[in-house]
Amino acid sequence: MMKYYLTAPEVAEILGVSNGKAYDVIRNLNKELQKDGYITVSGKVPTKYFNQKFWGGIDEVTEA
Repeated sequence: MMKYYLTAPEVAEILGVSNGKAYDVIRNLNKELQKDGYITVSGKVPTKYFNQKFWGGIDEVTEA
């Protein structure tokens, strides 16, 4: 089952960055969503939007 939202620790793990940087990424993505009229949740980002912005819409990233 796919999660609808990613938290900062999950984003940090996926991107290999600190939790602080992950919060910055989430904050910026949520600002983009708010600008387009979407309601956001602080500290979380929709998984589908995250995947679209970082991986071009791929739903799952697998290790090679």
